[in-house]
Amino acid sequence: MKTRISWIFYCLVSFMLLPSLSAAERFVTNESNGFTWIQQGKAYPILVDSQEDKGVLRAVANLQTDAGKVTGATPEIIHSPSGNRILIVGSVENSSWIKQLVQAGKIPAADLKGKREKYILQTVKQPVEGVEEAIVIAGSDKRGTIYGIYELSRQMGVSPWYFWADVPVEKHDIISIKEGVYTDGEPAVKYRGIFLNDEWPSLGGWASATFGGFNSKFYETVFELVLRLKGNFMWPAMWNSAFYDDDPMNGPLANEMGIVMSTSHHEPMGQAQKDWKRRGKGEWNYTTNGAVLRDFWQQGMERCKDWEAVITLAMRGDGDEPMSEDANISLLQNIVKDQRKIIEKVTGKKAKETPQVWALYKEVQDYYDKGMRVPDDVTLLLCDDNWGNVRKLPDLKAKPRKGGYGMYYHFDYVGAPRNSKWINITQIQRTWEQMMLTYDYGVRELWVVNVGDLKPMEYPITFFLDMAWEPKRFNENNLFQHTVDFCRQQFGGYYAEEAARLIDTYTKYNRRVTPEMLNDRTYSLENYNEWQSVKDEYAALCLDALKLYYLMPAEYRDAFDQLVLFPIQACSNLYDMYYAVAMNRKLAEANDVKANKWADKVRACFERDSVLTYHYNHVMSGGKWNHIMDQTHIGYRSWNDPKRNIMPKVTFVPEPR
Repeated sequence: MKTRISWIFYCLVSFMLLPSLSAAERFVTNESNGFTWIQQGKAYPILVDSQEDKGVLRAVANLQTDAGKVTGATPEIIHSPSGNRILIVGSVENSSWIKQLVQAGKIPAADLKGKREKYILQTVKQPVEGVEEAIVIAGSDKRGTIYGIYELSRQMGVSPWYFWADVPVEKHDIISIKEGVYTDGEPAVKYRGIFLNDEWPSLGGWASATFGGFNSKFYETVFELVLRLKGNFMWPAMWNSAFYDDDPMNGPLANEMGIVMSTSHHEPMGQAQKDWKRRGKGEWNYTTNGAVLRDFWQQGMERCKDWEAVITLAMRGDGDEPMSEDANISLLQNIVKDQRKIIEKVTGKKAKETPQVWALYKEVQDYYDKGMRVPDDVTLLLCDDNWGNVRKLPDLKAKPRKGGYGMYYHFDYVGAPRNSKWINITQIQRTWEQMMLTYDYGVRELWVVNVGDLKPMEYPITFFLDMAWEPKRFNENNLFQHTVDFCRQQFGGYYAEEAARLIDTYTKYNRRVTPEMLNDRTYSLENYNEWQSVKDEYAALCLDALKLYYLMPAEYRDAFDQLVLFPIQACSNLYDMYYAVAMNRKLAEANDVKANKWADKVRACFERDSVLTYHYNHVMSGGKWNHIMDQTHIGYRSWNDPKRNIMPKVTFVPEPR
């Protein structure tokens, strides 16, 4: 017991000494000072204009729910002033109450008007007639207001990952807000988001079992997560899905909540690949079937014309493949020209008034390098090499583009030399180095990252979107602090630094060689005791993770299991298994019967992998995540994943008689 107390005291002291890397200054306290919003089971109401944007009203309702979870007191939502103290929430664009405060000089108009996605939170005396004092959350626009609302929720004790990682809500009796003016400023990157990709069998199986598919009920949870992380953009799931077609409510919901939708790098004009599979006629070939394709693309534009969207231009071959060898630059430029005519026809506006993007993915970059160009108002979406290394950046001496530049980055990838779909392999140090380079070279219009099944990429998603908001607050000396801050938010300050070390270390191990690439020949048994050393490193890390798991309060264990323990246990077991395969092979070649012990070890590890998977899918969080760990990862014979996990081959040596 003494050891545990000493260890916890060390972590608490460390937590108190380390400065937070959060973008927003801390304004919530749990003492009766400043503006005490909630105390002794009572909460002052939230005033919001009934004509406010629906996305803001939805976020206000979530704030009301969050407050109830934290304190047990649920504030009333009102549309006209009531009482001597209130919260006032709204945007400069749509709230009559915020406009009134601006006109009266109660809040600084210059801090909001003409700004993008910015909020200010401040105390205001006598804001409106009959009210003595208010906390005002005022946004420059819809999303600015939403970000201010969710920042208050976060500081109260509701993690953005409360649903997607089962992080418990902190309980407090008092919620007070310190006097002052608080803001996160404006985002450095205009569009910041995620791409749900390679989503079968895991995310697709879970979404089907939980919501009935990739429908609006599913996307409501994803959109809220993205907004709580201060993102604003998405490429939706598309392997066997068509976002707008699968559920007619998907598009309106995204627009209502404030998510800018697009279609992936190879799906032009608001149409998913599966839209074409379902309704397309003839070949996906512009030379032979151009009229049909133009009509198909016009349907896509008609469907999304009234919603916030970024339109993907040009085309690749059917199924995200290169176009035919006879495709040339002139043809592709004509395709873009015709697509822009469709945009103008459908919207009734000049093409440059509709956000568009051309993705220089894989062979498409070759077209650009050989001279293909698109109009200056189109965003050029540059790409990494699918493994986190940026392939191309703008010439620093080049004339600025009106459409700017974007970056398509990968945490997940399907393709040669081998898929990486199962587990998190992303070191944030690598992401920071590459994305900081990206930002410094002027790529600031769009950042989107392929996150596969979303889980288990929770931490790198958080880092990517935090960095997209304010890249310059990060440097090589404070990256670990971000990991500590993330863990503090999910598990509390007592456990943050050790949990952060575990995340930092397991991602380092996983990036040495991805789990899908690992096999019995990856490391040497003979040279420098290499195989046993790396196996033992992972085993020691696994033991540390288990220790922390059992030290934590029970309510945090499911979240810790998802974010830290499972990936460490599963990968450590994988290392044990392949080490056993190597030992079995070596001893069997020497006709040594001790090979049989290692063969049994291989089978035991293989079976343990399925037990860990079963625990994640069916036991953890009461079985909430059924199917989310269905991705196969053992038994690769080519770049693509096997249909089922296949135990490595072992050899049994006959026992002497």
